[in-house]
Amino acid sequence: MRVGFFVVWSSLALAICSAYPAPPRYTIEQAIQVARAQNPDVAIAQKKVQAARGGLVEARAGYLPSVVSSGIYRKRERQGNSSLRPEDYSANIRVVEPLYTGGATSSRVAIARLNFQKAEAQLEAVINRVTMEVRLAFYELLLNRARIEVRQESVEVLRQELKSQRERFSAGTVGQLNVGRAEVSLANEEPELIQARTDLGNSYLRLGELLGASSAPDGSEPFAVAGELIYEPRHPDLNSCLEHAQTHRPEVRAAEADVSIEEEQLRLDRSATRPQVEAFSGYEIYNERDPALGREFNHGYIIGLNASWALFDGFATRGKMQATRARREAATRARQALQLSIASEVRSAFLDLEQAGQVLESAMKNVQTAGESLQIAKGNLAAGLGTQLEVLQAATDLTRTRSTRLSATYLHNAALARLDRACGGEVKSSGGATRSDGGESQVLSLTRPPNSLGERR
Repeated sequence: MRVGFFVVWSSLALAICSAYPAPPRYTIEQAIQVARAQNPDVAIAQKKVQAARGGLVEARAGYLPSVVSSGIYRKRERQGNSSLRPEDYSANIRVVEPLYTGGATSSRVAIARLNFQKAEAQLEAVINRVTMEVRLAFYELLLNRARIEVRQESVEVLRQELKSQRERFSAGTVGQLNVGRAEVSLANEEPELIQARTDLGNSYLRLGELLGASSAPDGSEPFAVAGELIYEPRHPDLNSCLEHAQTHRPEVRAAEADVSIEEEQLRLDRSATRPQVEAFSGYEIYNERDPALGREFNHGYIIGLNASWALFDGFATRGKMQATRARREAATRARQALQLSIASEVRSAFLDLEQAGQVLESAMKNVQTAGESLQIAKGNLAAGLGTQLEVLQAATDLTRTRSTRLSATYLHNAALARLDRACGGEVKSSGGATRSDGGESQVLSLTRPPNSLGERR
């Protein structure tokens, strides 16, 4: 019976595990790849590219012959004596080839090709934006997860301090004031831990939305993240960033396509003032209504030309061309404004990067100083040379400086992500900004979270 119970229990456990498989675990690069494959905005932009490709196929059809058929059947009621037959019918099939359209077909193909290039540029812009948002959300998640560790360590330190003060109060070596101070410090820190956990949950929601991941049925996180918030040692040059942005931003290519589209549209509008010529050939079946002219049923091949020329259309074409010229000027101004906006975006991201670097350097020094101060305060208290208030204040300062260091690391990496998006791609570090004395490895070491609240780094 025991063996049977064990088999049943194992089967049940295996079924539960199969029903709820382990969630996937993503690094930041894997998360970016998932977002590019599943993000709704990327999928919509891809469909627009497919639609533009269909428009290009449609425009190219103007160069190819078309096959059309038509037919008619009529029976007239006689109002008097007539020798004409009452039935009138005809049917034909023709192959029509445009010979001259005044440049309309070539302009339509050029517009369709430009729309396709514009859609591809817009897809690239959406991918760049989603990539930046995934990086920011991923960094924010790592930041909030690290903050939880900091707050948990801080709460644990304050709990140990409260326990120590209660033991000393029971022994009669300290007063009730020390116990009250320790309780207040612990009570003030616990809401910060709760807030950090809430922020982490919101970060999972935000990243999951970007990845197109649905929530797990049991309420757990649909995925896990790998890695920790670490300083990214990259120092691009501002001039290189500005130059790279003007040549690689897909939004600039899309704006240039808008200008070219209006120029081709102007040529298309002008084609309405020129003659249109097409050749046709086919086969026709028809009847002859007058018996004196021959038999009723006739058929045979046909060939010919069709030509038309709108000599006056009430200035409709003139109005279209005027509107197109205005749109072309507007597109040109929009392109210039976009270039200025991109330059401003690059400079703003570059300033944020410099600010984050300065804050991070200051925060790393403060963390070292705060850790040393906490150790000194504990030593003084144990030797009877300090007060409990100094220990609590030193612990609070260390927690604050560690949180500031984490925030500065996040701001540095986030500024790099925004700068990459503003530049239209990653810009490598300039030669003058690369450290060769091991400074970068020291920064990487100092930005890693310590194992305990009082560990020196």
